[in-house]
This record gives sequence, C-alpha cells and structure tokens, in this order.
Amino acid sequence: MSGSPPAGGGFVRRVGLFQATAINMSQMCGIGPFVTIPLMVAAFGGPQAVIGFIAGALLALADGLVWAELGAAMPGSGGSYVYLRQAFQYRTGRLMPFLFVWTAMLFIPLIMSTGVVGFVQYLGYLAPHLGRTAGDLVGLGVIALVVLLLWRGIENIARITAVMWAVMVTSVLLVIVAAASDFSPHLAFTYPAHAFELTSGHFWPGFAAGLTIGIYDYLGYNTTAYMGAEIKDPGRTLPRSIMFSILGIMAIYLLLQIGTLGIVDWHRMTDPNDIASTSVASAVLEKAWGKGAADAVTVLILITAFASVFTGLLGGSRVPCDAARDRVFFRPYATLHPRHRFPVLGLATMGVVTAVGFLIGRHTDLATLIQLLTTVMVLVQALAQIAAVTVLRKRQPGLHRPYRMWLYPVPSLVALVGWLVIYGYADRNSPGRHPIEWSLAWLALGCVAFLVWARLEKVWPFGPKEVAEEYLVAPRTEPAGA
Repeated sequence: MSGSPPAGGGFVRRVGLFQATAINMSQMCGIGPFVTIPLMVAAFGGPQAVIGFIAGALLALADGLVWAELGAAMPGSGGSYVYLRQAFQYRTGRLMPFLFVWTAMLFIPLIMSTGVVGFVQYLGYLAPHLGRTAGDLVGLGVIALVVLLLWRGIENIARITAVMWAVMVTSVLLVIVAAASDFSPHLAFTYPAHAFELTSGHFWPGFAAGLTIGIYDYLGYNTTAYMGAEIKDPGRTLPRSIMFSILGIMAIYLLLQIGTLGIVDWHRMTDPNDIASTSVASAVLEKAWGKGAADAVTVLILITAFASVFTGLLGGSRVPCDAARDRVFFRPYATLHPRHRFPVLGLATMGVVTAVGFLIGRHTDLATLIQLLTTVMVLVQALAQIAAVTVLRKRQPGLHRPYRMWLYPVPSLVALVGWLVIYGYADRNSPGRHPIEWSLAWLALGCVAFLVWARLEKVWPFGPKEVAEEYLVAPRTEPAGA
C-alpha cells in the first residue's frame, strides 16, 4: 500500500482489463445478494424493491467515476490512502490517510461480519433447529477458523480465490436458472397500492434504506484501485474495469432480484418465521427443483460465505500493516510473523472486530450492521474522496490525468447526494441504534489517536509538514500517445 509510484524491483504491471474486471466482480458478488434481497423487499414494502438495486448501481457508477479519475492519475498501490494523502497533505499533513486506516480497521471487518451472519442464516436452512446460542457459537467458530488458517500462512492464494469465484458464479447462476424455470410475472410485477407514491411518508425512508443495502451489494468495484501498481496501462484499464464490473454485476443482480420475486411471494420474505426471510436462495431452489437441489446450492452458498470472509480478512489485515510501514499508522502494526510473514496485529485486531460485528448483527439485525458499516465508511472515504477530486484539480493542475471524469462535476455531485442521503437517513432507518452518533464518535476517537501518533512520530501538528507531490513529477505509465 506504499503511496509511491512503483519503482524498479517493485510491483510488476501484469493485470490486464479482463483480469482486473474479474477481480472487482469477485469482490462485489460474495454472500451479499443472497442475504439482502429480503432486506430490500422489507425496506420498500414490495417487489418495487428492484429500485434499490438500480439506485445502488447508479450511485456506484457515479462514485466509480471518482475512483476512476483518482486511480488513473495515481496508479500506485494503496487506493484511498494515496489519494487522501496527496489531496489533503497541504493543510492537515497525514491526518486524512491516518483516519482512513483508522476507519478501515472498523468497516472492513464489519463487512466480513455480514458474511458470517449470512453463513449462519443459510446454515439454519440445513439445520432448522439451530438455536440462537448455537448459531452464535458457530459464527464465532467460523471466525476463529479463518484467523487460525491465516495465522499459519497461506499458499496459492490465487488458486483459492479462483475456486471461490467459480463457486460463487455457480451458486448465482443456479439460482437465476431455477427462478427462470418457474417464473411468475404476476408475483414479480404486482405492486402494492401507493408503491410509487413519492409524497408518502414511507417512500423516501424506504428508498434511503434500499440505497444503503444496494451500495453495500456493489462494494468492491474499487478493488483494482488498491492494486494500481500492478495494473497494465492503468490510465485506461482502471476506469474501464470499474465501469464494466458495475454494469456486469448490475445485470446479474437484476436477474437475481427479479427472478427471486417471480418465484417466491414477497410477503414470505418479510415474515421472520419463514425460511425465505433468511435463506431466500434456498427457498427459490426448493420451490423450483426440490429440497435436494436446495440443500446442494445452500452448501455452495456456505462455501462462498466462508471464502469471502477468508479473502476479506486476508487483504484487510494488510491495510494497517502497510500504512505502519509507510509511517502513517502505529508502528507495532508493521510487525510480521517471524516465520509465516503475515501482519500479526492487523489480523488479530480485525479478527476481534469481525467477531464483535457478528454478535451485533446477530443480536440486532443484518440491516443494522450494514447501516453501521456504511455510515462509518461515508465520512472518511466516500465524501473525502469526492472532495479530493476537486482539491487535486486545483492543487495539482499539472497532474497527468489519463482519464478525466465525464461531465465533471456532475458525477461528483450525484455521488455526494447519494452518500448524504445514506448518511442523513441512517438514524431514522436504524431507530435506537444511533449509527450517525457512533460514526462521529469513532471519527473523534480517531482524531485523538492521530494526535497521540503524531506526537510520537514528531510530525504535523507536532513537527513540520511533509509535502510530497511524487505523482506530479513521476513519469507517465501509459504508452506514448495515450
């Protein structure tokens, strides 16, 4: 995650457009679509829930253009950490990249904890008498197993990821085909009265909740931006991989959503005592092809959930480690295991936070957990990066930008409005949970942690500012004439 452009002996640019798009899509489509369809239906109160997935895709596309311009201009390894450091170093030193790492240590494991919640939900289909306490213990056991496997060091990560991708694609395709084999347009396209009444008091809170769930399902479209130092011709490949992956996943999600609504009555998805509210993909397979097929696909979904948590913690644990090695976070996080060479403290911390997040999700609900993680992410990543595009255009007008945002600043404004809607409705959509207050408290605690760290490192505000415009003077990475 070093913020410097790749130098000789560093990363090799070997990831092309097809591989980059596949990497994004594999991160976007894990357990998410299998657990969020009932949540989306509950948010909108009917099959018009498809609006949420479309709105989430539009927000992802607008925000993706922000990532595309920043990633193409600064194609080093690190993503948000690099962009925020370059944009805000002039006034606040290393505060913004530090806060990004601070919040990433919360929202990355919270995302992983949703996968564990989904695992336990689908396990409930195979073991219908699984109680709450037993489910809690199974989920904590899954997390402990993942950490244990990562603690011993892992070989052949690319092969494991490929297997996960294949299992995930197989699961999604089987659900889509099963839904199509017994599809009822009447179920899918019969809406309750006043479903689209924009002036009602229910529509916009439901839309905000659906938009939150929708963007959660698309998270991962920016994965290749964190691998900028390994992307071939990043000025072209990064923007295209982001756009293609969002459009591809949108098509898959729409087929999955509409197909599911056309075979399972949406009222079942809002009944907490119905298996369709927790294991809707299993309900689809059971109705279309019988219990045996449903059991088999449920096993594939469990593998997908486990693998998504495994790869997520594998990558996420490296974030504080790389930042510490680049002197933007606490130095103990740079420590590697003496034998297996993995980040000890980063993996341990994120394992604990994943366990806490899992218990929060189990003892509140999955929608609350999604609301918490997106609210934490909005301030320091989403909104700050939107500002970073404008700041860098003013501060570094000479920065080589192989890709410039279409219709600037319209996509930035669309993304800004979308993220503000998610943030502004967070408390209303999670009554009694106070996600806005928790996000502000975490940010304030991060500022205190930064002051402690800055004092130890003797950097701004306890030392001189260090302004580095390495991408402004770095050689271009694109072929001549790009």
